[in-house]
Amino acid sequence: MNKYELALILNAKVEDEVRADSLEKVKGYIENAGGTITNIDEWGKKRLAYEIQKMKEGYYYFIKFDAEAKVPVELESHIRIMENVIRYLCVKEEA
Repeated sequence: MNKYELALILNAKVEDEVRADSLEKVKGYIENAGGTITNIDEWGKKRLAYEIQKMKEGYYYFIKFDAEAKVPVELESHIRIMENVIRYLCVKEEA
């Protein structure tokens, strides 16, 4: 099992329930692919470094998880088409 960290920025203009639902979907994608979530760090609403899709703010989440090497590829294919995700980045942590 490898250790990964997913940085996720969600749309700040949607309601809290929609944002929470999007986060639950991402967590479900990780767990359904065989990954184990070890930590979720919620940074909250932050100003973006530059405007993305006419948005200046986003909700930041950092999800740490353990998974096999194929899981990030599957996860990114699901996240890529999610409507409320502004940006994402999944990186492998060095042991």
